[in-house]
Amino acid sequence: MKDLLPPTVEGPRPTHPSRAQGGTRDGAAAGPGRGPAAASGRLDGATEYFALLLEEAAAIEFEGPVVRARAAGADVATLAGLERAKLLALQVRDAFAARRRRESELAALFDTAGDLASLRSVDDVLTAIVRRARQLLGSDVSYLTLHDDAHGDTYMRVTDGSVSARFQALRLPMGAGLGGLVAQTAAPYATARYFADPRFQHTDEINGGVAEEGLVAILGLPLVRGSRVIGVLFAADRTERLYDRSEVSLLGSLAAHAAIALDNARLLEETRSALDELSTATRELRAHTASVERAAGAHDRFIDIVLRGGGVEDVAAAVTEALGGRITILDEHGRGTPSPGSDGDLPPDPAAALARSTGRTVRDGDWWTAAVTVGAELLGGLVLHRDDELTDSDQRILERAAMVTALLLLIRRTASEAEGRVRGELLEELLGPVLRDPDGLRERARRLGADLDRPHAVVVALVEERCRGRALAQATHLAAVRGGLAGLHDGRVVLCLPGQEPGAAAAQVCRELTTAAGRPVTVGGAGPAEGPVAVSSAHREAQRCASTMVALGREGQAAGTDELGFVGLLVGEGRDVRGFVTATLGPVLDYDERRGTDLVGTLRAWFDAGGSPARAAETLQVHVNTVTQRLERVGRLLGREWSAPERALEVHLALRLHRLTGPAAP
Repeated sequence: MKDLLPPTVEGPRPTHPSRAQGGTRDGAAAGPGRGPAAASGRLDGATEYFALLLEEAAAIEFEGPVVRARAAGADVATLAGLERAKLLALQVRDAFAARRRRESELAALFDTAGDLASLRSVDDVLTAIVRRARQLLGSDVSYLTLHDDAHGDTYMRVTDGSVSARFQALRLPMGAGLGGLVAQTAAPYATARYFADPRFQHTDEINGGVAEEGLVAILGLPLVRGSRVIGVLFAADRTERLYDRSEVSLLGSLAAHAAIALDNARLLEETRSALDELSTATRELRAHTASVERAAGAHDRFIDIVLRGGGVEDVAAAVTEALGGRITILDEHGRGTPSPGSDGDLPPDPAAALARSTGRTVRDGDWWTAAVTVGAELLGGLVLHRDDELTDSDQRILERAAMVTALLLLIRRTASEAEGRVRGELLEELLGPVLRDPDGLRERARRLGADLDRPHAVVVALVEERCRGRALAQATHLAAVRGGLAGLHDGRVVLCLPGQEPGAAAAQVCRELTTAAGRPVTVGGAGPAEGPVAVSSAHREAQRCASTMVALGREGQAAGTDELGFVGLLVGEGRDVRGFVTATLGPVLDYDERRGTDLVGTLRAWFDAGGSPARAAETLQVHVNTVTQRLERVGRLLGREWSAPERALEVHLALRLHRLTGPAAP
């Protein structure tokens, strides 16, 4: 470091006036020209130097008193005294300047420490340090480089006073250039003539950047953190310059502050990173805890639903409460049954989603589908519509809900099958040829929720064999809901439904069983039947009614015995109803079809009027002569004996059958 400082300039040391003159303090022993007058001259010169010091005059102005005394012819002693006073004054002036410079340096260091304490950004602190280094050292350029662990070199981080883009983008390999040497050795280096200094490894890239910036003299000090160099702080000038010890010390202090700033920034960044990680972990823990609590709550709710005998709708409500959104229940064919609060929406292809679901949730946009399965059998599915993403835990809740739904459906099906068997066995005994223990049958029916002493409509449904299982299941469900009985008897589905008229009961059974079977179902109803004994006879009437519907060509329809009237007694299986109608009324039907007349309507009105042409005319709102003429036309078509009692009965029956088998038949 000694070669960094200029040689110290020292003048003659001032001596005490008494010793310098070899006399006493009052000047009594002064030699020639050293009397009181000489002493007075020295005091005047000293006073003038004090004034110059107070005025902070330039160094050249301190020559003024000596020049004026010499011009005034002062003696040698006086001139020597003035010279000594001048040297002392200059030394005092230099001391004051050094003190002021030191105060400025300390103020700069204090401000830098304040910047660090204020926790500003590291870029702001480093920029302030580099700017102060340039200002305090009076350098043309100052800059700071940092070590790049990834590339094994140093790069420019902050510059002040630089004008060269190439210089600002320089990278210094370890050991290359003055900065590379400082980074490698962790020691300060200075040069008054960079390009002529052989101590540094010069490279074309570094020399080109330094030359473009126009730098000549450079001072660099390491930024040390612990035992490791993390960068270099520089001061540089575009002319030759020797940097003294105080400047090196000042730049070293600024470099230490820069290292502290970087270390604080690193610690702050690590702290922030740790806080962020801790915050993230806390959020994840809270989310996981909430998810676990939500899953536990849903699990408890599902168990409660199973234990209290709840249904699938209760499971859907529990899922909605736990996960939000809207849920739809699918059957095994992918047909949806909206749950309470659902708007009935379905995914684009629910059946496909069920097919893809193998125990895990399947996503299709905002739709989440979980299959309801028992073994390899698909019973249906749960479809949740929610805009937000479902977490893995939420998907497990939906899948668990599907498992609980499968359990409930299996329990319901098992119970339904068992109840159906019991109801079927009871119905078989009621329909048997011999009725034993009616009171016992009443008690058994009561245990199933049926009261045989109430009026019952007995309904017989004719169902294709391949669809009979689904139809029987639906009939059993309907009977259980309505407090009735259902079963299979002689290949026909039979129901006893309380509190309904036979025709209405037959129509309801026809609709529901047709939907369940997917094929037309023909239904006949009879009753009401009160008591166990009446059920068997009502069953025979209902069966005859269903057979009559088939004979009349009304397959897939329903009717009660009261709707068929006495026709139901005459028509049954194997009867050619249409052939009978054609043979009896054929000529009249053909005439109406060709001419657009309504002789059939006139005949019907005449029979309904008890054979009175006048009352028939009132019904038809025509003149009685018109009715007479039409009846004469009927006589020519059917023969003159058509109105005889024997023949009239056949015609009347054919009219009733024609009405029942026609397109307007109920």
